[in-house]
Formats: sequence, C-alpha cells, structure tokens
Amino acid sequence: MKIVERFSLFLSLPAGYRLFGWMVGGGSAWRTYLAEYVKPAPGDKILDIGCGPADVLNYLPAVNYTGLDISPEYIGSAKKRFGARGRFCCGDVGLAAIEGEQGTFDLVLAIGVIHHLDDAQAARLFDLARLALRPTGRLVTYDGCYVPQQSRIARWLLAKDRGKFVRTREEYLRLALARFSKVEPHLRHDLLRMPYTHLIMRCCD
Repeated sequence: MKIVERFSLFLSLPAGYRLFGWMVGGGSAWRTYLAEYVKPAPGDKILDIGCGPADVLNYLPAVNYTGLDISPEYIGSAKKRFGARGRFCCGDVGLAAIEGEQGTFDLVLAIGVIHHLDDAQAARLFDLARLALRPTGRLVTYDGCYVPQQSRIARWLLAKDRGKFVRTREEYLRLALARFSKVEPHLRHDLLRMPYTHLIMRCCD
C-alpha cells in the first residue's frame, strides 16, 4: 500500500483524524475560523455538513447543533463524545437531513468539505445550505485553495490532500455565487503549523 493510501486510511479513523488535526493546527485554526468568520452565539441553530467526528463542538458555545457526515465511524465517534450536545446523522448531502426544518438554521458550516466534492456534489451542498438557512443566516466554508505564487510545499500538500477537488479562489467563488447573492472570500496562509492556504467563504443573501 502506498504511503498516501496508508495516510488516507489513518485519517479515516476518528482518532487519527483528531490526532492529525492537533499536530498541524492544535486548536488555533478552529478558534480563528469560529471567532473571526462564523461568530456563533449561544442558542444558534447550526447545521454542520461533513462534520467528521464533530471536534468543532470543543470550541462552540451552547448551541443547537446538528452534524451530518457520510462516515459511520465519524458519526459513531461524535455520538460517543458529544451525544448530549447535539444530534448526528449519517448520510450524504441531501434534503432528508433537514426534513421539516427548512429555513430554520442560523448557521451552516462546511469545514474542509467542498474540496472533496465534484461540481455537481458541491452544488447540492450549496442548495442544501440555502434551504436550511433562515433569511438572515449564513453559510461559512473552509477549504484548501490554490493561489498564484504559492509556496511549493503548500501546493504539494494540497495536491496530496484526500480531497481530489481542491480549487482556485475563482472556482470556489463561481460555485458559491451560483446559489448565494453575497459571498465574502478570505484567503488565509497562517492557520496551520505548515505552509498551507485556506479559503474561507461567508455566504448569504
């Protein structure tokens, strides 16, 4: 088995995912993303699409949290660790995840998700976010991004990412603007302990 395949298998395990996140960023990336871009308030109703093992709950105030992920292992871990703090659904991006709750969420999060999705799958994510959100709500995304004059190390790491659809800023914006009228893009090069570029988008109408 190739090293990249072994690493991908390691990250598929909740403990491996959590350990790697701690190694490359600790909690600083979470805190920056939440404090500067998400700005959650106690009591907010949050839908976290692609929640993984729901580690974001370590940094959120008391909110009404729903986590959605396709991995049974991640969802099982999330339920075990955070079962009293939210509900967790195993499934693909789809309307069934919020059946009867359209237009009731204050925030939708997509943390490291869109670069795992092709354009059609990403469009479904943006559609789900729009349906889920209140008129005053917002979607906040977070993904690796290619930019001009990027360091070779950062570009190499992005190319080796488990997500096969790392895009440029313009490509991410095109997807978001097809569903949301207002998109604020923010490029960050300082969220991890290694060279890496993230694009954070705040999307609303």
